[in-house]
Amino acid sequence: MTTKLPSAAWRYLPALLTLLTMALLASTTARAADADRFFDQSLGDFRGELKSAQQAGKRGLLLMFEQEGCPYCRKMREQVLSQPEVQAYFRQNFLIFSVDMLGDVEIQDTNGRSKPEKTYARELHINGTPTFVFIGADGSVLTRYVGATRDVAEFMQLGRYVVDGFYKTQSFAEYRKSRTGKDASARRAAGIS
Repeated sequence: MTTKLPSAAWRYLPALLTLLTMALLASTTARAADADRFFDQSLGDFRGELKSAQQAGKRGLLLMFEQEGCPYCRKMREQVLSQPEVQAYFRQNFLIFSVDMLGDVEIQDTNGRSKPEKTYARELHINGTPTFVFIGADGSVLTRYVGATRDVAEFMQLGRYVVDGFYKTQSFAEYRKSRTGKDASARRAAGIS
């Protein structure tokens, strides 16, 4: 036996669908706004930003190269960069900026040379998005990570990999493999699943 909706109920269906759509859009907008807090505001003077990072005792800069319409960039913003623990850890250790790999906005690189964002991206061999480039206090590229991480835990591991200096002796894949059991034990001991 099938149940039929009363004809009066059909009148409210478009309004209900509109409300559901608005709720979904509001949720996505809120997550995007949360992710915006991950980034520091910049006028595109990365040489000056590097000096500010040094004065603040930070390890350097973290540049996220992205582009409009990139689904993996959106995933990182909505699911990872929007998380308070991610924001706190990375902001404690780096000044963080977004760079449009196809952008025409003039910036100054860490050596003080003016150029469009897309030229800077080419010089750093950015071929895909998102790409996270960690720049040390001396202006040198420490390491980079191409693509979206699986989740918050993996992105936090990437941060510790750089902050603790493991990038000097091993790849991130080797680091992750060596830390998998240790990180799981630490999470269990802390009561985190």
